[in-house]
Amino acid sequence: MELRQLITFKTIVDVGGFKKAAETLGYAQSSITAHIKDLEKELGHPLFDRMGKKVVLTQAGKNFLPYATEIIQLYSKSKAAIHASSEPAGPLTIGASESLMIYWLPTLIMTFRKKFPKVELTLKSLQYDNLEGQLKRGDIDVAVLVEENNWSHDELIIHKIAEDKLSLVQPTDHCSSSTAETMLVTEYACSWRPIIDQHIKAIGNSSVTKVELPSIEAIKQCVLCGLGNTMLPYFTIKDKLQEGKLVEMPSCSPSNTIGIYTAIHKNKWLSPNLQAFLKLIREQF
Repeated sequence: MELRQLITFKTIVDVGGFKKAAETLGYAQSSITAHIKDLEKELGHPLFDRMGKKVVLTQAGKNFLPYATEIIQLYSKSKAAIHASSEPAGPLTIGASESLMIYWLPTLIMTFRKKFPKVELTLKSLQYDNLEGQLKRGDIDVAVLVEENNWSHDELIIHKIAEDKLSLVQPTDHCSSSTAETMLVTEYACSWRPIIDQHIKAIGNSSVTKVELPSIEAIKQCVLCGLGNTMLPYFTIKDKLQEGKLVEMPSCSPSNTIGIYTAIHKNKWLSPNLQAFLKLIREQF
């Protein structure tokens, strides 16, 4: 059993096919097929069911996946441990909320890059409905995210960096009854969506229409155009409030407090790269 076979196996699972795995890993598709055939021969069981263009894990494949993942992660840890006493270097993958990636992290990343130029940073979007899975599989090393106040998770080590609030805002120049009756909201999987829903419920106005948009920037621009009101983290709309383009209103939600957190899996080994990032983010905020 070779490490490259395990990496090929996990990559096929992650990207959803042999062809995509070949493109991701830079192999010929025939090499990908050979890796899996050799691995299946050694294990004595098929790992995938081939159904046309789709590949689906067999039960043996499902049973084998967590062990393959653990071996790959252990290999990465062993390599990093060799350099543990030296300055941080090599890959570090950060998963971040869209809001933080746009408004909060750029300055921090610039500072980190200046201090640790040998670290190869990758930023990925968070999958809120599968955050634990992303961290457990090693898709990301650390998550930096916005969540409700006093957020917790049994499988994660969480540190609150700062507190903020959700601000209910409307456009300064386009206030009307139709604007007030339209609430522009984030997708349901968004961490602070329940607070918005609590506000709408507390209003008790059945005529309020929710319009769901995929990004904070889309919501901001639509509000500025007078399409409706919204609730967003204060740090994302602070500039527009200061410019007088948005006006803040009292919210009916029981609590508008939100937190900014870092989260790692409880079994995550703290590499020098990860330690350096966590230390910097706590010092900066």
